[in-house]
Amino acid sequence: MFKAVIFDLDGTLFDLPIDYSVLYKRVSEILNVDEIGSLLNTVAQIEDKQVLRKIFDTWTRCELDIIDKITVHLEGMQFYNQHVKLPKALVTMQGKETVHNICKKFDLQFNAILTREDSLNRANQLKMAATKLGFTLSDILFIGNIDNDENAAKEIKCQFIRVK
Repeated sequence: MFKAVIFDLDGTLFDLPIDYSVLYKRVSEILNVDEIGSLLNTVAQIEDKQVLRKIFDTWTRCELDIIDKITVHLEGMQFYNQHVKLPKALVTMQGKETVHNICKKFDLQFNAILTREDSLNRANQLKMAATKLGFTLSDILFIGNIDNDENAAKEIKCQFIRVK
């Protein structure tokens, strides 16, 4: 049995129709490269704090552009509503400003929120969230939607449910 729940955001609670081709193009321009592969891997390798801030700001603008186009992911929201009384955290690769706006718009409450500004690694985000919630990893249920979410849960040995 679990005592706290951690949710992923995009694809789990909501579907965010971010135009990643535009974002990748803008990040490529910032880095002055023809194209980038994985956005997370690219960003994780950047040591220049000013460049990283510029990329995060660009990423956030792309996210904020679609706030009014976000749709609720019904299965994920059912889990949220079922566990509304338990301590809850949110882990996401979206930015803090984006998450703040989404939580306000949809009236969601979390005891802890970890974003890309905290860590670009899902397993690290989960560990940080468990610490903030005050529970051991084995007491945590993580609800996500992709292989990376499930792999992170296995790595840290917390319980996992995948939404479709």
